[in-house]
Parts: sequence; C-alpha cells; structure tokens
Amino acid sequence: MAIVQHQLDRLAKTAQNKGLSALLIAPSEDLVCVLGHAPMICERFQGLFILPSGDYFYICNLLYEDEMAERMDRDRIYPWFDGDGFLPTVKKVFTEKGLIGGKIGVSRAVRAFNTLAIAADMDVAFVDAMTLIHEARIIKSEEELNGLRKAAQIADEAFVTTLPDIKPGMTEAELKTILTGNMIALGGKGPGGLIASGPNGALPHYMGTGRVLQKGDAIVMDFGCFYDNMKSDTTRTVFLGEPTEKQKAVYALVLEANLAGEKAAFDGAFIPDIDKAARDVIDAAGYGKYFTTRLGHGIGYLGHEAPDIKKINEQNLEKGMAFSIEPGIYLTDEFGVRIEDIVCINLKGETEILNQSSKELTVIPC
Repeated sequence: MAIVQHQLDRLAKTAQNKGLSALLIAPSEDLVCVLGHAPMICERFQGLFILPSGDYFYICNLLYEDEMAERMDRDRIYPWFDGDGFLPTVKKVFTEKGLIGGKIGVSRAVRAFNTLAIAADMDVAFVDAMTLIHEARIIKSEEELNGLRKAAQIADEAFVTTLPDIKPGMTEAELKTILTGNMIALGGKGPGGLIASGPNGALPHYMGTGRVLQKGDAIVMDFGCFYDNMKSDTTRTVFLGEPTEKQKAVYALVLEANLAGEKAAFDGAFIPDIDKAARDVIDAAGYGKYFTTRLGHGIGYLGHEAPDIKKINEQNLEKGMAFSIEPGIYLTDEFGVRIEDIVCINLKGETEILNQSSKELTVIPC
C-alpha cells in the first residue's frame, strides 16, 4: 500500500485540533502528498476522507476503483456507478462513519458543485480547509528536503546548460522548450515556467510565449520541475547583449535585496522581518512601488504553499520549512528583474540556499 503515514497522521491531528469530522482531499498535489499518487480528476465525485481518529477511506466512481486499490486496501474504497449517481453511496458511507450532522474541511481541488449537491441531500457542512492542509505539511521531513535539494539542483544545471542556446531572433516559446527539455534530460518531472523578455518582464506572472528575443532585452527566466514529488522554483534574469546603466543598477538592487532576505532567514526568524529586510533595500533606492509582490512563498508538493514570506504572516521560521526568496522590480513597458532562490531551514536548524547557480549579472553575447 502507498499511504504516506506521517502525512496521514499530520492531517488526522489537524482535523482533530480544528474540531472537524473529516478532511476531504480531491485528486491534486494535496492527494499526492498523502498517497504518492492522484488519479485524473473529472466531474465525477471522488476524494480521500481522513478522520480525526486516523481512519481513512476513499469514495470514487467505479472506473477508478482498481487504480485506487493499488494505493490502499480495497475495503477502504467505496465505488459508485454512473447509473446510480454518487449521492446514495455518499449517504450510506457518511451514515456508517458518523459524518451525518458533521463538518468536513475540503481541499483546494474539491469541486463546489459536488459538495453543494451533498449538502442539499443530507445534513453535513463543508468548510474551506486549504490553508489547514497546507500548514499541516509546512514542516518537511528529511526525505522531502532531499527531494527539494535534488529538484533545485536539476533546475540549476538546466539553466547553465541553456545559456549558450539563447540568441536574438528566437521566441520565448523556443527558449522555454529548450529549458524544459534540459530539465527532463536531467531527470526532472513535469517541468514548466515562464520566459518573459523585454517589456514582458515587467509582468510578474507573464504567461505569453510569442515575443521574439531582441538585443538589449532583459530576460526573466522563472522555472522548475518535480523530483520525488518535490518542486523546484527558481528565477534568473539575464541580459541579451550589454545592459544599459539603468538595467545594471536595477539588477544590482534586486540582488542586494535577495541576499538581504536570505541573510534574515534563519531558524526562529520572524517572517515579517525577512520581508522587511529585502523590501527596505528596494524602498531606500526609490523603487519600492515597483516591488509589487510578496517576497516569497512556501514550496513542496506544490509550487506555492505555506509559509508565505510577507509582512502580514506573523509566523516564525522553524526547522523543516522551505520557501522562496524572490524580490523583483517591475517597470511597466520597460523591463523587469527578479532573482529567486529556494531556501530551507534544515532539520539541524541551519539555513540552506538550495539554488546554487550564479546570481552575478549574466550577459549573453550577441
């Protein structure tokens, strides 16, 4: 069986501490965290239920029964047939498990139309548990940290391997294809990211791919992959041809902020202080209004999970936490610069910078 026991125990304890009758986790990275696998999700209702006692079961359509039986004992699986609909099975199981009249916390991937149908048919309430589920896994095990380390190493090596192929005249899509292909060749799974060149770099989550790279561009390369279900996420900004004095100054400022944020990230550090350490650098230079994002986000089974590194998150760093430090300056219609590393507080309490590719200003000759 493939249940990840320490993750199951964490979530069961969370349900108990929050007074929930159960947690419902639909196919997603959240389910991979507990089962090491997630089936395809469609409109048919399915999900893993975790009770405060540590008991668990899975409700799914018949077409998923055999697949899920490879992950857990078949007697924990309650299948339903398309011709009958899912509600009779749900009501039967909920009655057996004492969930009628209860409150169930749902993960981010649970479909609202399914839960609305259940709540209309029987006495049960559903509440948002996305944050609870993410915080339950905020402390990584050594095995999970090792996955993050390897995923970061793959991203670093892919970046270095890609640099010689960058040239004017290629599209953002072509560069992304080369970069993701290099991550696959190095053993990364599910690679992705964004390539934002020239003025597109001023859009922090730019998703286009059609612009042609030109001499003089700043190119924001934000990318990562999975290794052992753990995600990497790094950003490097490079220059196609000699950068202008303004580009150089902005780059130097972002790098200084990146290093300040990383220096402030230690075991026990107050998260708002980390955000402030990086943001103060950019504010002091008069670019504060162009640093429009949080400083960082947690990472693990998802690219974005707890803890957020921002001034309103009044948490302290603890051993086992992993997160990004990614200050940026985004100048509309001009260019953007972002530098991102994944950082963890390892189980010894030491700060590790997982990304080791160079952050010195990189100029691609052309």
